[in-house]
Amino acid sequence: MENVNFAVNNVWMMLCIALVFIMHLGFSLLEIGLTRAKNTINILFKNVMVIIIGLLTYTLVGFSLMYPGEIFAGGFLGFAGFGIPLPENGLSAEYVGGNYTFYTDFLFQAMFAATAATIVSGAVAERIKLSGFISFAIIYVGLVYPIIGMWKWGGGFLDELGFYDFAGSSLVHSVGGWAALVGIYHLGPRIGKFSEGEIKVIPGHSIPLSTVGAFLLWFGWFGFNGGSVLSADPGKTSLVLVTTCIAASAGGLSTFLFTRLRYKANDLSMVLNGILGGLVGITASADVMGIFDAFIIGAVSGILIVLSVSFLEKRKLDDPVGAVSVHLTCGVWGTLAVGIFGSMAGLGQLFSQIVGITAIAAFAALSSYVIFLILKHTNELRVSEQEEIEGLDAHEHGTAAYAELKYE
Repeated sequence: MENVNFAVNNVWMMLCIALVFIMHLGFSLLEIGLTRAKNTINILFKNVMVIIIGLLTYTLVGFSLMYPGEIFAGGFLGFAGFGIPLPENGLSAEYVGGNYTFYTDFLFQAMFAATAATIVSGAVAERIKLSGFISFAIIYVGLVYPIIGMWKWGGGFLDELGFYDFAGSSLVHSVGGWAALVGIYHLGPRIGKFSEGEIKVIPGHSIPLSTVGAFLLWFGWFGFNGGSVLSADPGKTSLVLVTTCIAASAGGLSTFLFTRLRYKANDLSMVLNGILGGLVGITASADVMGIFDAFIIGAVSGILIVLSVSFLEKRKLDDPVGAVSVHLTCGVWGTLAVGIFGSMAGLGQLFSQIVGITAIAAFAALSSYVIFLILKHTNELRVSEQEEIEGLDAHEHGTAAYAELKYE
């Protein structure tokens, strides 16, 4: 019976790996749909490279930084060596209760790692140099993300403190969100976004593609959160999938209603981001929330999306796809919610959550600031005005995404 449970757990986790992998297609379609046609290949190229970079850097150093075994520097750092070291007992991953194989766990975690850079891709779209983004992704995915992940999931100081983040509202989404915020600060807005004292709408070229992307992301979240149970336990997995879907639906609904009341508009792109905000918000606590808790977390996330987008635009911070609002704002909210709702609610837990959010924010923001500052001073950050106007597809790739399309 033990061997059967091991096999079932392993198959479930491999299915979740495939679902998380599909999320990268969702991110790609969401981003190209919300941006202009002349930058389509560039955005797709970045998302392809993120997967390649994420897998290889996580293989080389990331996994060993995130799960080092022995931790030093007061619980802030550890390193098990280059490559993927097999455990002494062969393929069973003992640190997840021996529920599935070591290699399955590695690949599941590697899929998470690439997500942090994918979040940044959308925020800095349409004006960042390809070489600059790739350089950033190598450093951020290879070093910054796994070090922060180790603080909780690898047994570091946040784990000792009692900080809780089930599947990564902070450890994945806010880590990408902080880098996205710092990136758009260094890059500045797209040409024409803020002119003559007005906030101009730069419409994306395909809302249908964005909608497909959002649905793929929701679909992939079944693996993102469901796999974070770290087994195929029927009760726990079912609870996680239900709370995940409730929060996503509540996020979409509250965004629709709030946008309707505030702007008298039925904005599909905002509703799509509301769904994603609900998903990000529940990711920290999908296993410890009830139905009503999940609804409230998702609904608040949806409202925060609208307020966050407005806040950023008033400060002339240009985020073409709303990545900062979805992943940073809702990631922080979802992490705080662990101490407010559900079975872990309490002042002590809330304090641990605040400490974790602060530590992650400080390290992620500072490290990304330094990386982007170096890229800026080495002229590897922003494309020229002519390249931006004519499109990155033509200048970075020498081709167009759509045959016989005349770009404007």
